[in-house]
This record gives sequence, structure tokens and C-alpha cells, in this order.
Amino acid sequence: MNKKRESFIVNRIKSVGFALRGALLLIKTEASIKVQVFIGLLITAAGFYFEISNIEWILQIFAIALVIGIEGMNTAVEKVADFIQPEFDPKIGFIKDIAAGAVMIVSIAATIIGLIIYIPKFF
Repeated sequence: MNKKRESFIVNRIKSVGFALRGALLLIKTEASIKVQVFIGLLITAAGFYFEISNIEWILQIFAIALVIGIEGMNTAVEKVADFIQPEFDPKIGFIKDIAAGAVMIVSIAATIIGLIIYIPKFF
């Protein structure tokens, strides 16, 4: 085999490119991701407006990233499941429900974090 091996750095740069392309595809094509990104931007603006603390920023950024990341994984699970079995299948439905449930769990946790941060700012 005469194929020249690419360097570690070149492979990492390519990996980042694939990841960026995936993130942009998610934002462009998935309504749920668009909503989550919009909410994330809104809450980020609120963080600047209310001058939240460093710890609050860490929690907020982590919560936003977790929700968007899990939403992306849910989308991937749904796409793979639909590819494998385009027709209705209760086992595929079960898998999709579990993935959607994971999104709901982190969304509830993120909402609680947001309430803990922002309710005191209003009172």
C-alpha cells in the first residue's frame, strides 16, 4: 500500500471540519435545534444584561451546550432509526422515545438552572 499517511494534526483539522459541517447541518435543517439555539442566544443575552457571575456563566453555558448536544444526538438516533426501518416499528418507536426522553430530562434540568439563576434577578 503506497497511500501516504496523513499527520495527526491534519487528521484533527479534518475532524473539526466534519464536526463544524455537522453542527451547521443541524442548525440549518432541524427545527428543534433552531429553537434550542434561539433560546440559547436569548439566555446568553440575558446573562450579559444581568451581569451573571462566572459560576452562573459556567452553569448556563454547560446547560445550553448539553441541551443542544443531546438534541443533536436525538436527531442522529432518529435519522439512523428511520434509515434502518422506514416503516413503523414499535421497537424503533421505543428507541426514539428513549432518545426524546433524554432531551426532555436535560431540558428540564436546564430550565431549573435558568430559574435558579434568573428568578433572584427579578426580585
